[in-house]
Amino acid sequence: MIRHIVLFTWTDGATDEQKAAVADELRALIGVIPEIRSFTVGHDAGINQGNHDFAVVADFDSVDDYLVYRDHPRHQEVIAQRIKPILASRAAVQLGL
Repeated sequence: MIRHIVLFTWTDGATDEQKAAVADELRALIGVIPEIRSFTVGHDAGINQGNHDFAVVADFDSVDDYLVYRDHPRHQEVIAQRIKPILASRAAVQLGL
């Protein structure tokens, strides 16, 4: 199994509507990319200062399934149209479980 974890920090000018659109469109990928085994996205709870603003945790049965997700045109469209315009920084890791 592969667990993909991504952390985003948004730009200061990112609006609540833009942030909500990221979450909504990422969640919609579940119905588009059947290789996704589990998928959780959400905004930071604001408990600790210095955290990233948003996280994605996605599980896949194999590296090949992860690569289908990574390269899927709809996923790439969400990145280009929704995430990159408000992205200040990103961190990611893929764990083999």
